[in-house]
Amino acid sequence: MIRALTAAEAERHAPALGALLRACVEDGASFGFVMPFAQAEAEAFWTQSVLPALGRDDRVLWAAFEDDALVGTVQLVLGMMPNQSHRAEVSKMLVHPRARRQGLGRALMATLLDRAASEGRQLVTLDTRSGDAAQALYAACGFEMAGEIPGFALAPEGTDRRDPTTYMYRRL
Repeated sequence: MIRALTAAEAERHAPALGALLRACVEDGASFGFVMPFAQAEAEAFWTQSVLPALGRDDRVLWAAFEDDALVGTVQLVLGMMPNQSHRAEVSKMLVHPRARRQGLGRALMATLLDRAASEGRQLVTLDTRSGDAAQALYAACGFEMAGEIPGFALAPEGTDRRDPTTYMYRRL
């Protein structure tokens, strides 16, 4: 089941959101965090960065549940500068490692793209670590590569490696 969360619901789910973020980074996903980091830091990301934007309607957060367990999220960033009001961004597509390869990522992205279109957005952008499975998923969802930046982010496992990122877009 996929549903949009209000700020209050997201706050209630902050421990599960933090645990999902940690599980993905521990599995090697690049989401802005570097191991090791505390559960409290993961929860603070949601409560301090995401929740305020939900309250301003600048962002939509969807959560995917399997039974009662949170297994995935994706965010649509709508709060753009005036000269970019025709576009939106994808942020933090997370699918728990145990829930991958079951169509959940595609379902989350389809939900996000439907909402972007209903908001009148004509372009959706995202970035992802180059070569990750997520890049192939986004391409399968109709995103095209715009370019790559080398050495963009530190490796999630906490080494000195700097990974490239790929910027992608999809016209609606």
